[in-house]
Amino acid sequence: MASSSIHVKVSGQLQDHIQQQIGEEGLYENASEYIRALIRNDLQTRDEAWEALQKELGPAMRADDSEFVAVSAEDVIRRNKRR
Repeated sequence: MASSSIHVKVSGQLQDHIQQQIGEEGLYENASEYIRALIRNDLQTRDEAWEALQKELGPAMRADDSEFVAVSAEDVIRRNKRR
């Protein structure tokens, strides 16, 4: 995959924050390295959220239709108010 550039202009608090993350005091050598780390973390978080959702919904997706119970919106609201 060919490398391409994206230019982003930041100022104020965003610029201050980036400056704190780079150089001798920060964890990153430069702003590009920090932004790449943020993007990787965002992708990881998204993947983890998707996996958690699949894990939670998996049993319901595999269940037989006879295991489901019809409820109304009022039933759900009433149940949630009791919690």
